[in-house]
Amino acid sequence: MRFKWDRLVIHLVLLLGAILMMLPFLWMLSTSFKTQAEALLFPPTWIPKEFTLANYHVVWTKVHFPHYIYVSLVVTLFTLVGVLLTSILAAYAFSWFQFPGRESLFVGILSLMMVPIPVYVVPLFVLVQKLGWVDTYYALIVPWTANIFSIFLLRQHFRSIPANLYDAAVIDGCGRLRFLFQILLPLTKPALVTIAVFNVIGSWNAFMWPLMVTNSDRMRVIQVGLAYFAQGESTNYPALMAASTIAILPLVILFFFAQKQIVESYARSGLKE
Repeated sequence: MRFKWDRLVIHLVLLLGAILMMLPFLWMLSTSFKTQAEALLFPPTWIPKEFTLANYHVVWTKVHFPHYIYVSLVVTLFTLVGVLLTSILAAYAFSWFQFPGRESLFVGILSLMMVPIPVYVVPLFVLVQKLGWVDTYYALIVPWTANIFSIFLLRQHFRSIPANLYDAAVIDGCGRLRFLFQILLPLTKPALVTIAVFNVIGSWNAFMWPLMVTNSDRMRVIQVGLAYFAQGESTNYPALMAASTIAILPLVILFFFAQKQIVESYARSGLKE
């Protein structure tokens, strides 16, 4: 009986934590459907008394939000393709190829994760400027097409697959690339989904770097556009909440559908060192 009470307490604590974390998002969603007058009421109302979609109409028609979303989609898609390509090939080499200095090189790459972004963002900006990529898609995409954490996670999954599988595939006439794309990758779908989700979230939420390398309105991603909109409409709280809802909703939907693969990926990543 004591064990069941312990589980009940744990679940109650987790439920309380989930509710506290969801309150700001529920408030944001509720306010996005309110009028300006109702948004300023005290005490506040959780359910709008006068339900309106005017705030979403303002954000969608009077601001360049559709174009911001388009730019973010392009940057996110091409960055994801680059990350998947570089991570798959690098993880394959570090897990299945034998070459001198392999482990030392991998540890050196992992150590770069400890370098904070502000340390290398200025030299990176200077390089982008020298290449003439400022205010272009190249600056938004190319520097982020390699991700060390993605390489590490995928390598751990590759190493958990028995080596006998490769020997059997070679006997059947399978080459290295065919073994990678037809055997290894289907067995590591949870890791690939996790990498995809994390990189989509990172690209979609990118703010500091796009703010540095873009000058014109046509190259603004959604987070930068949201910041400029918030600066110009600082007192229009319903419109701000509507814009924030539009910006965050795709990520919430994505995470909702991919959470199972993310948990499975982390559960399997430490099976074999």
